[in-house]
Amino acid sequence: MMSISAILGKAGRQAVDLLFPPRCAVCGRLESFLCPDCRSSLPRAGPPRCAICWQPTFGGDCHRCEESKPSFEGFRSPFVFEGGARDLVHKLKYQNQSILAAPMADLLFDFISDNPLLADVLVPVPLFPRRKRLRGYNQAALLAQALARRLGLPVNEETLGRSKNTASQARTGTSDERKANVRNAFVCKDGRLAGRRVLLIDDVSTTGATLDACARALRQAGAGSVWALTFAHED
Repeated sequence: MMSISAILGKAGRQAVDLLFPPRCAVCGRLESFLCPDCRSSLPRAGPPRCAICWQPTFGGDCHRCEESKPSFEGFRSPFVFEGGARDLVHKLKYQNQSILAAPMADLLFDFISDNPLLADVLVPVPLFPRRKRLRGYNQAALLAQALARRLGLPVNEETLGRSKNTASQARTGTSDERKANVRNAFVCKDGRLAGRRVLLIDDVSTTGATLDACARALRQAGAGSVWALTFAHED
């Protein structure tokens, strides 16, 4: 028998749907938060790509990774940061549409079902505390929580922290400048991830500098391996 709290919760969701019916975040159609047409038309991050940093290549690893391998084992992203994928990221990140974390995590789940990444625990890229308070949430953590429910894995949001309130990577120019911007910006607060296979989660990445800095802190704290997964990649 359904509990009273469950009935009230279901009734509340139905009332909200009547007042504010689900609307596709990309095309605006009254159907769901991401309609099937827009879901299928999201720009895929197709091959060929570097198996480590996921940048487009002509085959094999890129010269940058051959010269200086990142601290993560590899980085994957199902979509290119343009069109509908950009709309989803921006609305999740800047327009308080946290409800989009669930359909976006479903797409991440579909991707890693076809492209397995070994992991024991999911770790979201952290925000600086003051920035998180201003935004009200960490979009990477919302994605990690929703994806973890699909994978049946735990999420650790406490161990990896941000020690510097760095400038936004989106407003930082070259690859070297982005690396400098996040250098030593992350720290692991304890050894709970020692020996664990970590799947690092974020919404979008360009050069992978933030993911690399996070992975370096995790590896220094003893993480057994670090793979990175973002919803979109800015080519």
